[in-house]
Amino acid sequence: MPLRRPRPLSILLALGVTCTLLLIGSDALAQVSSSLPRIDISLGGGGGGPKQVSSALKILALLTVLSLAPAILMLMTAFTRIVIVLSFVRQSLGVQGMPPNQVIVGLSLLLTIFVMAPAAKKAHSQGLGPYLAGKLGEKQAIEKTVAPFREFMLDHTRTKDLEFFLDLSGGPLPKSRAEVPLSALVPAFVISELTAAFHMGFLVFIPFVLLDFVIGSVLMSMGMVMLPPALVSLPLKVMLFVLVDGWHLVVTSLVRSVS
Repeated sequence: MPLRRPRPLSILLALGVTCTLLLIGSDALAQVSSSLPRIDISLGGGGGGPKQVSSALKILALLTVLSLAPAILMLMTAFTRIVIVLSFVRQSLGVQGMPPNQVIVGLSLLLTIFVMAPAAKKAHSQGLGPYLAGKLGEKQAIEKTVAPFREFMLDHTRTKDLEFFLDLSGGPLPKSRAEVPLSALVPAFVISELTAAFHMGFLVFIPFVLLDFVIGSVLMSMGMVMLPPALVSLPLKVMLFVLVDGWHLVVTSLVRSVS
């Protein structure tokens, strides 16, 4: 069959519809682009200034702090000590994967928030709150916000560890607690927290190791050499831990040690 030629009227209608859609689309794009925020990056003297560069540096610093927030939470608070001690408790019980890692980390985070709440409230009332109200400058707000956490770290840092990092820095010795640099205080605090956590973990291990030793000796004296001691000691350790209300004792000791 011969192909039908398109009529001029249909061609005109198609062109009209296409032009209308293009106009509508261009108007919509113009409205959307006008409502979006603009980011202007200029080089040389083309519209940039010291204020614009300063704002860009502030945004970069804020993004850097947000990216380092998990590390700050772990290393400048009591989170390190709490999560290590709770891991020691699980290891000493011999119950693999119970409680799960998610529970251990979640409980450690909640206990850290509880312990650090006074310092956080003090930091907000002295530094962050007045800065948001326009009563303090940026430098003063940062110093007053960090001050409660600095005091917390100084209270839980051994003098031996702090002196070691101050000697490594090679700078002059600080005359007061407020002059201690964070570059030396933070690693000294982390080392002190690790030491305290391992001390507490050792004390947690002692009763369970003694129980394993007693059960192993009893089984050996009874001639049950083929029976694994862990098979008998595991339910006894769990029962002993439940009877003495072990989780309450551990959490109480942790909170009191960092309060």
